[in-house]
Amino acid sequence: MTSPSHDWRWQPAIVPLFMAGFVSLCGLAVAAWFAYDGQMSLIWQQMNHWRESPPLWVQVPAVATRFLVVPAITLTLLTYIITRISPQPQRWSRFVVVVIMLSLTLRYTIWRATATLVWDEPRTVLFSVGLFALELFVTVSGVLQLFLLLRVRDRRREADHHAQAVLAGEFMPTVDVLIPTYNEPEFILRRTVMGCQAMDYPRKKIYLLDDTRRPEIRQLAMELGCHYMTRPDNRHAKAGNLNHAIAQTEGELLVCFDADFVPTRNFLLRTVGFFQDAKVALVQTPQSYYSADPLARNLGLENILVPEQEVFYRQVQPVRDAAESVICAGTSFVMRRQALEQVGGEFVTSSLSEDYFTSLRLAGHGYRLVYLDEKLSAGAAPDDMAALATQRLRWAQGTLQAFFIRENPLTLGGLRLGQRIAHLTGILHWFTSVARVGFLLAPLLYSFANVIPVRASTEEVVFYFLPQYLVHLTAFSWLSYRTRSSLLADIYDVVLCVPLAATVLRTMVRPFDRGFKVTPKGTQSDRLQFQWRLALPLLVLFGLTAISLWRNLGNCLMALSSYESATAPIKGLDLGWLWSAYNLLLLGVSLLVLLDVPRADVYEWFGLRRTVKLEIAPKILCQLRPPEGWHTTLWGVTTNLSEVGAMIALTQSGIPALPPDGTLPVRLRIMEDALELEADVVQTGWEGGFPTVRVHFRGLTLERQRALVELLFCRPGQWRRQDAPGELGTLWVLLRSIVRPRAFFGDRQRPSVMAVTQG
Repeated sequence: MTSPSHDWRWQPAIVPLFMAGFVSLCGLAVAAWFAYDGQMSLIWQQMNHWRESPPLWVQVPAVATRFLVVPAITLTLLTYIITRISPQPQRWSRFVVVVIMLSLTLRYTIWRATATLVWDEPRTVLFSVGLFALELFVTVSGVLQLFLLLRVRDRRREADHHAQAVLAGEFMPTVDVLIPTYNEPEFILRRTVMGCQAMDYPRKKIYLLDDTRRPEIRQLAMELGCHYMTRPDNRHAKAGNLNHAIAQTEGELLVCFDADFVPTRNFLLRTVGFFQDAKVALVQTPQSYYSADPLARNLGLENILVPEQEVFYRQVQPVRDAAESVICAGTSFVMRRQALEQVGGEFVTSSLSEDYFTSLRLAGHGYRLVYLDEKLSAGAAPDDMAALATQRLRWAQGTLQAFFIRENPLTLGGLRLGQRIAHLTGILHWFTSVARVGFLLAPLLYSFANVIPVRASTEEVVFYFLPQYLVHLTAFSWLSYRTRSSLLADIYDVVLCVPLAATVLRTMVRPFDRGFKVTPKGTQSDRLQFQWRLALPLLVLFGLTAISLWRNLGNCLMALSSYESATAPIKGLDLGWLWSAYNLLLLGVSLLVLLDVPRADVYEWFGLRRTVKLEIAPKILCQLRPPEGWHTTLWGVTTNLSEVGAMIALTQSGIPALPPDGTLPVRLRIMEDALELEADVVQTGWEGGFPTVRVHFRGLTLERQRALVELLFCRPGQWRRQDAPGELGTLWVLLRSIVRPRAFFGDRQRPSVMAVTQG
């Protein structure tokens, strides 16, 4: 892999420097603004007064103030102790923490509603009540989720029991494996089909459903020995593709994998057994990813931050399972054909989210939908932030179409109240993007509109807000099973909040004005790409927030003395600049996230360790004049491995120079898997005190391709759970990425690597 002709690696250094310089420039501009208004003298006077009489929040607490802090300290410590005693949420620990959070949330909400709203004049009332309404909406959505968290279901032991009949051959229904595809590259489909064929289950048929009618994909199906199916049109997109195939197949069970998802060998062994219960219509498994989340990749934190979807599959789906409201996620699921026939015989075509509303139909007819929280497959994460946005906007529009079709979970017959509430939380989630935009705009009211929408003294903030906020920070990551910190969740919300909010509003007015858009997969890029369309609103907000930070700080300093008195007419002014500072951090990181790093290699590389033997033909070795002591057989360990090559650390103390043509033909044997491959050494070097070589495989037979795919993607248990850092850890890695992103300043000659288990 060669570098671009120009050295682009210095460019990202400008980004954080430019942001810091821009914020400083805004500070100078605001200072000139205050000076022009004749207010700088007031600010200097206040700073002198501040030095002589520090504000309450930097003084040693008085007795009364200490008493106010007691709830914050006590409840935060209690929550922290519980999370340490019970590292994984158990029924008792989850109940105690949720009760604490619900109590503090209710206490805070009552205070906000009765003591902080401003009723001075119509404009202020409008902004104050509007901001509270947005906050109340988010609070209600969060409270519903907390109630649902009181019950969680884990079916892994149940799967152990049901799998016995499958392993013994006592229960083996026929299975049709459906792989719908639309424009995905051939190499992605090849690994998916091979993975499906490798599943340990004899009574299965693999169908490749090509909605683009490509001759090369038909040829691929013939080469691999699977059934190829197409249709004359693309009506109803993925749902129509599946429905066309369902009408022409006969298997008792239907399994669906998106074109980029590869199952592990034991996928069917772990899922089919549940269908011994005639009321089970669906078994859904998590979506894992073998490639890095674009947000983590752009920040250089691929093996530190957990992919966004982990929150849904590790926290939300087990909660939904307990509430009997599991939803079909469109891939990596098994469905009973007979149950589908009883609810219409096909997937819902009236919405972009055909999977979600089909599962609602099944639940409405009294069928059980089961969630097995085991990573039994893995797919490709969106290639860049634009692809991620395409995916999320489609999900948002599809879910919100619930209000306009027959399968509305709030009105669909056959659902119980608990099921409706669980589905309601999923719908409300998309509306929080509107609230997030409001929270980004709120601090601007302080500086540009001279409106203070929240009034609160320091004592009130300490007594009502601080306990609720600290407990939330302490419990957030724990309740999400270490998938996300609160800070990282805010960044994910901010990055796409503007287009999501626009999609939500547009869908409520014109729910069907946009059709199905496939998420691009398998693309590559050799240069930095800034997502201008997504970034433009954030750039505007960043500039306005930078100005508001200094304006709010100056206004706060001028009013600080009156703020300290009990009869102060202005309370809550300092909230403006604190809020601006936090928003500025979120917006700054979000803009860095939208700078997509190069992705020159379309193949995934895994940090997989395997002992290898390299054999060089004696005739070739003699021509290379190798170091003394070299032989035709070399030993080493793979450090990275892919479908097309490997990076190997050798045990020898030296390496021969490559021939003039730059390649050295070798025979490579992966010892643990008894896999022999022909390869070319294309690069040599040193790393960690060991000589290293990089090899490209050549002349791969179909049998060896299958062996590589099964080694890299199909080993049972290889997709392990990863824990995200906590609040302080997240803050540290984000600040480190802002100053010196590893994705920008790392060695671009090497492929990005996903860590996997050694198995």
